[in-house]
Formats: sequence, structure tokens, C-alpha cells
Amino acid sequence: MNLTCFKAYDVRGRIGDNLDTDIARRIGAGFAHVMGARTEGRALRVVVGRDCRESSPELACAVMSGLRDQGAEVLDIGLAGTEEVYFATAHLGATGGIEITASHNPMDYNGMKLVGPGSRPIDPGSELAAIRAAAESDLEPLATPGGYAPVDTRPAFAAHVCDFVEADKLKPMKILVNSGNGTAGPTFDAIAAELARRGAPLDFVRVNHVPDGSFPNGVPNPLLPENRAMTAAPVRAEGAEMGVAWDGDFDRCFLFDEAGDFIDGEYVVALLAQSFLAGGTGETIVYDPRVVLNTRAVIAANGGSAVASKTGHAFVKAKMREVDAVYGGEMSAHHYFRDFYYCDSGMIPWLKIVEYLSRSGQSLGQCVAEMRADFPSSGEINFTVSDPAAVIEAIVAQLGDAADEIDRLDGASLGFADWRMNLRASNTEPLLRLNIETRGDRALLEAKVAELTALVRAAGGPAAAAG
Repeated sequence: MNLTCFKAYDVRGRIGDNLDTDIARRIGAGFAHVMGARTEGRALRVVVGRDCRESSPELACAVMSGLRDQGAEVLDIGLAGTEEVYFATAHLGATGGIEITASHNPMDYNGMKLVGPGSRPIDPGSELAAIRAAAESDLEPLATPGGYAPVDTRPAFAAHVCDFVEADKLKPMKILVNSGNGTAGPTFDAIAAELARRGAPLDFVRVNHVPDGSFPNGVPNPLLPENRAMTAAPVRAEGAEMGVAWDGDFDRCFLFDEAGDFIDGEYVVALLAQSFLAGGTGETIVYDPRVVLNTRAVIAANGGSAVASKTGHAFVKAKMREVDAVYGGEMSAHHYFRDFYYCDSGMIPWLKIVEYLSRSGQSLGQCVAEMRADFPSSGEINFTVSDPAAVIEAIVAQLGDAADEIDRLDGASLGFADWRMNLRASNTEPLLRLNIETRGDRALLEAKVAELTALVRAAGGPAAAAG
């Protein structure tokens, strides 16, 4: 059997096409088989959680069946976000964890995110490949199946998230939260209750809060411009000071200021860096190389150490461990925290931003306005091309001689006196992604976007939608 639902980092497939309950059972069995060989005599225990998609409960049951067939004890945390699986895996000392989710993919998709002990990423080249090979084989069930136990780790998770701030020192604030009818609602409620217990003077307005796998307002993906109005409009209508929206499994959160304006991801990275560097901590911050000028400037101004990482959660987590970074951020709204097992979270970022605003005395819009003026950026522009590598080399050949810097960490980044660009192939989609930024010159930004768009089209194909 050839399981095409295995991708670069995880499992994604269309239900009834390349993902069903038999395949899910096989993957559960393959995970237990491979991870069990690494337990070295310790009990094989695997955390399983699921998002609110309509197909997720039966896929979760199938995964758990496969895990138990190979002797794993299943720790079922039920409806939960990906970061709750990360937390439970480390908190319970489990061998690994599996979240059944397709995040922001279309409704007829589902998938799995897999982690190992301590919630470290599964190595794509060795472990994930071995899990796929085992799942594609016909593993015989063990004579004695593994056990099963429902486990409620949400109170401990909520307490851990709230430990990132001093709740009773936050200023009064009205915050609109939009779960998009995804999985975030019940988990957010647990965090809000814990914040209130600790004395946080926060007033929350909830919209699209109840999990609903039919997604009556569309699959939650606030990164898409067409989806932002459903958060922006109620922020303005309610007079909220900040808006928060999550994707389906809430490992990413997206922020809106008091005017309902969307905050681009690179500015959120900079704000979180400032938050962790407050008080002269001198900590190390890891960032992705797509849009960097503002982030580097903020880290330097606040006495931190800036370290770049290749884009992608496995790369960022590995780099953070290597340099002992307190925080790592990607402009795509993935934010990673040393004190959260180096994992990404969609609940910690908005809470840290509330803490930062409480200290600064400024609104979110005021905090970001100067950054936008000093370092305007294009937003990610996507192109469909037949040979991304060839297009990248063609652009470097045309512009490289005039560049002050050429960086090959992730695709190609070219730095010039007044502007910078990064051009890279997506890790997960057949797209070429372009980001451009300037030092305070929006007219130059617009000119360079037009110039690079023409060059990429000439070298490789038509532009796809910006995103």
C-alpha cells in the first residue's frame, strides 16, 4: 500500500480518497511500532487529541485502535487543539502524541500532527519515513492490546499558559475573540476562567465560539484577507481594544488592533520579542528569514541576540534548542516558546501581547504604527511555477551583482541599501513565495513588488493569489 497522505512534516489527505479509517488505523499502528522501538524498556504511552472536524472522532478511534494493536497505552484527551497534545505529551511523560487535525485545509480534508517524547518534532527523514513504511506494511496485532484511559489535562494546560504572565498586573482591557467555530472555544474558556481566578481584569467578547465541524462561517483561516472582516467588524462594533482569531486547531492566532486592522505577522514577532526582552534579559530570539528588518532592529534595540532559522516548525524548534532561545517567531503566525517545550502555541501569543500593552500604556495600533512606517513590507506574494529552484536562480542571476548581501539559508534573500527580498519555495505547497521590505519607503516597496512580479512571471509562470 502506498500512503500518499504522508507529507513533508505530517499527514494530510482527502477523506475517502487517500485518508480513511483503515489508513488511520495503519498510521496509529505504524507510530506505535516505530516509537515503541525507541522506548528502551519504558512503557509505550501515546497521547491522542482531535479537532472538531466531522471526520475527526472516527479517525481518532481508528488511530487509537492501531496504537493499541501494537501495545501502546492510549491517553485520550478528546477534543483539543494541537498545542494541548504538545502539552499533554510532555506533561504526562508520554512516548509521543498525535493530534487528528487538518488545521485550515478544506472541509473534506483531515490529517495528523505527530510528536515524540518531550513533544520534540518527529524527524521527517528517519522517524516519519519509518512510520510511513510501517503503516504501509501489514503489521500483525500483538496478542495483548494496549490500554486506554481518558485524561483531562486542560486545567493543567490553562494554568501553564497563564503562568506566562502576571495576571493581576494586567490592565483592564476589552478583547474580542473569534474561534471561527473551530476547536479553540472550550480551551479558551478554561484559560479565561483561570485568568479571572488570578485577578486579570479582562473582558472578553466571544464570536463564532462553539465548535462546529460543519464550519458555518467557512473553514477558520484568518490569514486569508477575505476572512478577516468577520473579526474586524465586531472589534469595531464592540469597541474592543484588541481582536484575536484562531485557525482550526488554534496553533496559530491572528491579531487585530482597536480599529479592526489586521496586524501582519512580522510585527507580531517583533512585539513578542520586545515582550521577552523587557527588563534587559538579553535573551536570544529566533526568527524566520522571510521578513527581517524590523525584527532585527527591535531585537538589537532591546539588547537581545537575533538568530535566523530556516522556515518551518521542525527547523525553528531545532534552532531554538541549539541556541537556548526564549522565543521563536515566524511571520506565518507560528510562535514558539522555550517554556512551552519549544513548541508553538496560539494561546500564549495574545496573552503576552496583552501583558506588553499593559506595560507600555499604548494601544496595539500605536505600537505597530511606527514599525509599519519604518519597515513597510509587501505581505507574502505567491506564484505558481513549474520549477521554483530555476526561477530563484534566474532572479539571483539578474539581481545578485547589485546586492550587498545574498543569503541562502532559505531560498534566496537579497539585501540592498534600502530594501530586501526573500524568494523561496514553499515546504508544503507547490508555490514560490516572495516577500519584499524596505527601510521606510513605501513607494520603493510598490515599485519593487511590480518589478519582481514581472521578473518572476518572465522566468517561470503566472502569479497566483497573494496571501
